[in-house]
Amino acid sequence: MDMAATTRPLDLVSDFPAIPGGWAYLDTAATAQKPKAVIDAIARGYAESYATVHRGVYQRSAEMTLAFEAARRRTASFIGARAAEEVIFVRGATEGINLVAQSWGGTFLKPGDRIMLSVLEHHSNIVPWQMAAGRTGAIVDVAPLTEDGRIDLDAMAAMLTERHRIVALAHVSNALGSVLDVRRAAKLAHGVGALLLLDGCQAVPRMTVDVAALGCDFYVFSAHKLYGPTGIGVLWGRAELLDSMPPVQGGGAMIDKVTFGKTTYAPPPARFEAGTPHVVGVLGLEAAIDYVEAIGLDAIRVHEEALVRETREALASLNSVRLFGPEDGAGIVSFAVEGVHAHDVGTILDESRVAIRAGHHCAQPLMAHLGVDATARASFGVYNGRGDVEALVAGLERVRRIFG
Repeated sequence: MDMAATTRPLDLVSDFPAIPGGWAYLDTAATAQKPKAVIDAIARGYAESYATVHRGVYQRSAEMTLAFEAARRRTASFIGARAAEEVIFVRGATEGINLVAQSWGGTFLKPGDRIMLSVLEHHSNIVPWQMAAGRTGAIVDVAPLTEDGRIDLDAMAAMLTERHRIVALAHVSNALGSVLDVRRAAKLAHGVGALLLLDGCQAVPRMTVDVAALGCDFYVFSAHKLYGPTGIGVLWGRAELLDSMPPVQGGGAMIDKVTFGKTTYAPPPARFEAGTPHVVGVLGLEAAIDYVEAIGLDAIRVHEEALVRETREALASLNSVRLFGPEDGAGIVSFAVEGVHAHDVGTILDESRVAIRAGHHCAQPLMAHLGVDATARASFGVYNGRGDVEALVAGLERVRRIFG
């Protein structure tokens, strides 16, 4: 298939200084490379304007505080939040889910309550809920998948009861690229009085997210998968839910008043942001948001859809390759080569200057469901083009020759 016949491909690799010529980086689902605009924003933050926030009375600190809170407003706008106060800065999606599981779960889950997950969840959306269930006496249920690797919402609808208090699902699977019908999932959850939390790590880099329109109650994502820095992420929650939740960490910035007799806490988001924040990381996140929105999330989605389509068609022609997940996986193609372990596939591809992920992708229950212990995964970003697909296919031909 001629990709140019379906869409005008992006040509942005020159924006990414860490991608040398002739290197096919196909591991964006693990972490995205950083454009120069983000790198420059981080460098300026440390070299020109650095100061603490929310504490200093001197001008530099006041200016950095204004920039920090402007980035919060920018982030809120990016995901369609009603107010900046609904955006909590965390280290990443993992911390965001843990925060909800510990704070909301620890407060509202009771013995016999139920938590609904799915087979394809990342470990970060499984383990925190298992821990919460162990502390509270709640029970974890698991929705199955359809034959093509989507969360089976028909089956989930039959499983949901009024004992379910929260449903926590991936917006886009990190291993298969399958996209959740979020509006239906929200309707099902709310229909039994449950909340809906979405893991949006793989969604925000490649599709427009509007939390109000989606109808979810919590949404989490990590900046480093959005072409931003590591160590910073976002938890969005409906204001009334955040108001009802206690802090999970104590320290500076999250207090109203401290005495040895009693401490009272600041309102959200400060209540959940104890200690000195990752100030420059927040500026890097804002720069990443600016970068993807300048390109256009619709353009990114179309570009990656074309790459996924071309990759799946090319790999399907290799009779030793097994493809996983739906045909329209968002930016991700997972596969296995018959008779070759995924780690060996990844190693040989690396020798061909093609970087993929090989392993269980922090989704061991999904691997068990698929009947494999690992898959190879190619995942795309704005810097990829058909030359990267061709390099992947050529590398897999070498894998087949080596292993006969």
